[in-house]
Amino acid sequence: QGGSTITQQYVKNYYLGQEQTVVRKIKEFFISIKLNREQSKDQILEGYLNTSYFGRNAYGIQAASQAYYGKDIGDVTTAQGAYLASLLNAPSAYDVVAYPENKPAAVARWNYVLDGMVKEKWLDPAERAAMTFPVPGPVKPANSLSGQRGYIVKAVENYLVDNDILDEKTLATRGYRITTTLQRKRQDALVEAVEDKVMSKTDKDRAADRNVRVGGASIDPATGHVVAMYGGVDYTRQYVNNATRRDYQVGSTFKPFVFTSAVANDSTTQDGRRITPSTIYDGTNKRMVEGPDGPTGYDPANEDDRSYGPITVSTATDKSVNAVYAQMAEDVGPEKVRQTAVSLGIPKDTADLTPTPSIALGVATASVLDMTEAYATLAAHGRHGAHVLVSKVTKDGENVTLPGRTVKRAVSREAADTTTSILQSVVEGGTGTAARGAGRPAAGKTGTAEEDRAAWFAGYTPDLATVIAVMGQDPSTGAQKSLYGALGLPRINGGGAPAETWAQYTGAALKGTPAEDFDLDVEEDTGDTALPTAEDTAPGDTGRRTPSATP
Repeated sequence: QGGSTITQQYVKNYYLGQEQTVVRKIKEFFISIKLNREQSKDQILEGYLNTSYFGRNAYGIQAASQAYYGKDIGDVTTAQGAYLASLLNAPSAYDVVAYPENKPAAVARWNYVLDGMVKEKWLDPAERAAMTFPVPGPVKPANSLSGQRGYIVKAVENYLVDNDILDEKTLATRGYRITTTLQRKRQDALVEAVEDKVMSKTDKDRAADRNVRVGGASIDPATGHVVAMYGGVDYTRQYVNNATRRDYQVGSTFKPFVFTSAVANDSTTQDGRRITPSTIYDGTNKRMVEGPDGPTGYDPANEDDRSYGPITVSTATDKSVNAVYAQMAEDVGPEKVRQTAVSLGIPKDTADLTPTPSIALGVATASVLDMTEAYATLAAHGRHGAHVLVSKVTKDGENVTLPGRTVKRAVSREAADTTTSILQSVVEGGTGTAARGAGRPAAGKTGTAEEDRAAWFAGYTPDLATVIAVMGQDPSTGAQKSLYGALGLPRINGGGAPAETWAQYTGAALKGTPAEDFDLDVEEDTGDTALPTAEDTAPGDTGRRTPSATP
């Protein structure tokens, strides 16, 4: 699609624009030949660098130097210059301040540039070895992007680029009119719910509250339309979009995907019993996960080191028992679990989406929007289509072609609906009872990240799927922080502020519509229906919290 040489890129930048047409490619070819005859390589390179887009609305290397480091290009260090050069490959994606989850890829590209300089003998190997990654300065959004507007604008830009509708430079320089799928009533309801249930409870004098971040997204399962999104308190103050970032563990909100996979694959336990809501598992704390060849070496702890003994899958879901779900992931096959999650809507390249039993505990770092899409698939009885954020794009009155939405079956209806049935129980009497405040039938799951760095509630009604996450992040360093003590509470869990926010939003978003029950085609339950005989034991002696072991 793009020019294959710097000369062709320069021609595209300066002479022809970014539209991808056969006529433009032909013109590009002949102008490139003429330029190569009339200008030196250094002149062409200078022209290229002065017309290229570097992200942060910066065109040209001088503007980029100011945008990222607050200095003229002649004053940047070699390390900083290499970072600016690396941005040409993916301007916004490699902005490690705006997209911290992309830092590994950005650092790899930076290293590639420096290694190339050493290879060409432009940089001394000893000097290169002493270099550390030059983290750029903060983003400085325009005041016009305050509140939710900036988060939405950037999310829309990324959506258009990621779906190959428009490229980044064209989008930034041309006058396009874009219509989103967001609905004013629901957008306002989500902002109000976050303010009422989370932000209004923060205290500027309480240290832990300075770390509080919130992300939210809501999707209509029937259309895939994103109808509301909450990126943060204010884009001009916190510019990382908490609805789309992919660097926080999803915790136990991942567990439903394990059960869905079990039903979809007609899986059985290690001793041959079919996995259904009433199948009995051993919920003993730190029980060793058993594989077909014996012990796997993995023995996850339950919340607060609590043991449950024999327990049904449904009750284990209500109580979010790690020992049960880790064993279930092994029974189903971790790779099958991974495949099911991807089919439901989790990106296949999600970090830590690794096919091991620990996948069940939600160590993967999908975004709030990713999780909303996956839960919307469950609400849609197992049929998946990618989320839609833009409904119309025009330029000079002409429509820009948008890709059609392909909907296909991700899992059987029985698998999705049986999962919904056990998630209804979570809301009715499990860890997600606060979601009953929505005042209508609902299904959902709580989740908490390692060291309480994030608390989640993911849920849906027949008409609306919504995920809320409260996250901890140091405002100065950007490092993830524990939420202990935030909002004046010993700790925040998914059944608290996230579920309460979900309930208020969902009730308001669906106000005036009938409170319809789920129409479920539930898998026939032929599991071991014997009731547990052992009562819950007391918490373990340590009383400690175990990483990735929280409901």
